[in-house]
Amino acid sequence: MRKTDAPTGKLFNSWLIGGFECSTHRNRDRRRLDLIAATLHEEYAFEDYSRLLEAGMQTARDGLRWHLIEYEPGKYDFSSLERQADAARVSGIQVIWDYFHYGYPADLDIFSSEFSSRFAGFAAAATEYLKSKNTGTLFVCPVNEISFFSWIAGEIGRFYPFAKRRGDELKSMLVRTAIAGMDAVLSVTSDVRFVHTDPAIHVVGGRNNPASQKAAERFRKAQFHALDMISGRRKPELGGHIKYLDIIGLNYYFHNQWRYPNRRKIPRGHPDYRPLRSILKEFHERYGRPIFIAETGAEGDERRDWFKYVCEEVRAANSAGMDIEGVCLYPIVNHPGWEDNRHCHNGLWDYAGNDHSREIYSPLAEEIAIQQSASIS
Repeated sequence: MRKTDAPTGKLFNSWLIGGFECSTHRNRDRRRLDLIAATLHEEYAFEDYSRLLEAGMQTARDGLRWHLIEYEPGKYDFSSLERQADAARVSGIQVIWDYFHYGYPADLDIFSSEFSSRFAGFAAAATEYLKSKNTGTLFVCPVNEISFFSWIAGEIGRFYPFAKRRGDELKSMLVRTAIAGMDAVLSVTSDVRFVHTDPAIHVVGGRNNPASQKAAERFRKAQFHALDMISGRRKPELGGHIKYLDIIGLNYYFHNQWRYPNRRKIPRGHPDYRPLRSILKEFHERYGRPIFIAETGAEGDERRDWFKYVCEEVRAANSAGMDIEGVCLYPIVNHPGWEDNRHCHNGLWDYAGNDHSREIYSPLAEEIAIQQSASIS
């Protein structure tokens, strides 16, 4: 059986984790984005993993591109994953693999019943491939950010399939898909840990507006719906069960706290800003599962200060008895903007040069070294 109660600090090979941007969704121009290709990570996977190891990060988040692998229904070509899988084996880095990070085969309707069964077939084939390349425990994120993707692709229509007011329907479909995927993975190997990622948010209504406060709280509590469904606490007809809820990955950025309904950001230091340690405590008490920060980062000169804040809050949470396993800097390399193709300076390393090198952002590198040397107990 899977080991689902690993002690604190033992799930991952390093407390600080590097995450590669692996989104493959279609933007509002209906252009499919492939950030693994755009950052040249597919070409320089070994060099990228080696850079992480040299920086003391022995664990990485990385992704599969389903739309490239399943070239026809039920037929798979893993050549697009080969360099990443081989580089992981040769370098020895531990990888948390995203099986579905927004992108999927063009012939599929995400609202159809076929979607879950097709994903299950893909998940089984992907697991067989990855296990053939690497020994040891497999770490899998079946479906990345169910709540966020349901909202942006099914409720407000900014990601493909650009649906509106179908967010709850899409969320249920993605939960079914995640469960079908996990069952498929387990049919191949029991030596696997599952990671479920979603944004951790805080939403505040108007101070003198009870209706706004109530609506804001409903929005805030919706962040738990997907995890509640996976664990069987909500909509048990979807097939959820506590056995499926293993590791919780929380994605937390500077814009994850806002006012309802205008979504104006609440700045750190404001009385309405909720400390990250308090948010972590709520998830810890609600689920009692290992937690890690699966994505965090900032852009430009704010990168160092933001990363310092998140790491300090995580250490404070651990000191208070919570089980927070680590922090993933995401993305670890700069990438083109999702909607405008701009050069996003939000990583530790920049675009790759012709000699496979990537220029490092020294202030963030210095802060990472400080956080690595700090006690996490």
